[in-house]
Amino acid sequence: MDAYAFSSWPTELTALLDWSGVPLDMASLAALAAGLGWASGLRLYALVFVLGALGRFGGVQLPGGLEVLTHPLLLGVSGVMLLAEFFADKLPWFDSMWDAVHTFIRIPAGAALAAAVMGDQSGALQVAAALAGGTLAAGTHFAKAGARAAINTSPEPVTNVTTSLGEDAMFAGGLWMLLQEPLWFLVALVVFVVLAVALIVVLWRFLRRVFRPRLRPAHPELPAP
Repeated sequence: MDAYAFSSWPTELTALLDWSGVPLDMASLAALAAGLGWASGLRLYALVFVLGALGRFGGVQLPGGLEVLTHPLLLGVSGVMLLAEFFADKLPWFDSMWDAVHTFIRIPAGAALAAAVMGDQSGALQVAAALAGGTLAAGTHFAKAGARAAINTSPEPVTNVTTSLGEDAMFAGGLWMLLQEPLWFLVALVVFVVLAVALIVVLWRFLRRVFRPRLRPAHPELPAP
């Protein structure tokens, strides 16, 4: 690889905010698919709404099959659910019930959005993107849900609300980085995946200890008089 090719490699992952008239290479599509999978496990409805709004009102040409997100019905439903999730995610214990229900929504949605990115590509690439997107959505979702379940063992609500606001900020920052600096987003995503796996293992051990039934010591039988 010559010096010119090496120096031009980062520019291949150009900013993804304006896709109109830009020939997207496979690296850019892969970064976008991975990012949508990650974001689906964290803030699915906000992701759908933001992408749809960019496509409908921001003049952004969404790649592949993502154009469907600009439909007014999807914008309306995702906008309502975005508001509902924003408040539900900040109520102790209710957030864990919300996460439990959305185990069956965020993961397949992450797979579907990642596959839609490859809508103009071959079927094999769509399936591969769906598997990767679903896996990333699952990892993000279980790390989030596990952390919130552990936090809910504390009676005070401040930590819960602070953590939820932190997740909102992480989603917004991650989506901005994905659209503006996709190469750096991929680097951050690798770090996040490693930390998420470690967090899931630690939380699983913690929750198993918390909810493990405590065995009462058996009372010795009193001797017969």
